[in-house]
Amino acid sequence: MRIISLNTNGIRSAERKGFFTWLEKQDADVICIQETKAQAEQLIAEAFWPKNYHCSYHDAEKKGYSGVALYCRKKPDEIIMGMGNNEFDSEGRYIEAKFANLSVISLYMPSGSAKEERQQVKYRCMDHMMEKLIQMKESGRDYIICGDWNIAHKNEDIRNWKGNQKNSGFLPAERAWLDKLFHEMDFVDAFREIAQEEHQYTWWSNRGQAWANNVGWRIDYQILSPNLRGKVLATEIYKNKRFSDHAPLIIDYNYTMPS
Repeated sequence: MRIISLNTNGIRSAERKGFFTWLEKQDADVICIQETKAQAEQLIAEAFWPKNYHCSYHDAEKKGYSGVALYCRKKPDEIIMGMGNNEFDSEGRYIEAKFANLSVISLYMPSGSAKEERQQVKYRCMDHMMEKLIQMKESGRDYIICGDWNIAHKNEDIRNWKGNQKNSGFLPAERAWLDKLFHEMDFVDAFREIAQEEHQYTWWSNRGQAWANNVGWRIDYQILSPNLRGKVLATEIYKNKRFSDHAPLIIDYNYTMPS
């Protein structure tokens, strides 16, 4: 089973940069997209509704903002729009596809970098999401939660870790939240299931020469419920072509999509 996750930073922009042409060749079972920055009715072109996929969009109420999507090769048994909290669901941050005992989620956690008010929104979303994660673990279902979590976990997940310890996305409270998720609750950072080379990132600032110098952050994840530990076969952060300020995260699993 192959799952791809990408924050497109505008799905129409990514389409113009060749994202959907690339996607056709990837043989993915599920594609998780974040930050579509569009309403579904604005996506008229056939490209935004790839043939052979069941496409679902959860848009923000505010036009040109946030939004998530799922493309599923197999028709889901159920699609859940939203994480059950009006503050975040109005921003289009969560969509879940259910296939028998498997759930695949596209998640776009808030960024707190714009101003302190947004950091507090991020903390509230983290609190709500933690409640959901506890419920997920207790349910016994298989979960793959893909997306832009807007937190780099450890020093190796950010190039300039010394200079970012007071910045949103690498704050002690945010990192401790992921510590709890991975170490206390036993959720799995799928990318780290396999030994990786140094300096593997998924997002680069548009300022300066961040992309050219690989001064990046690893803030995009596929996070697995504890019962899926050991199922990762291969990982890739695709950087041969740029569709966004984020790179696609591709993970192959030793897991059969439920029939």
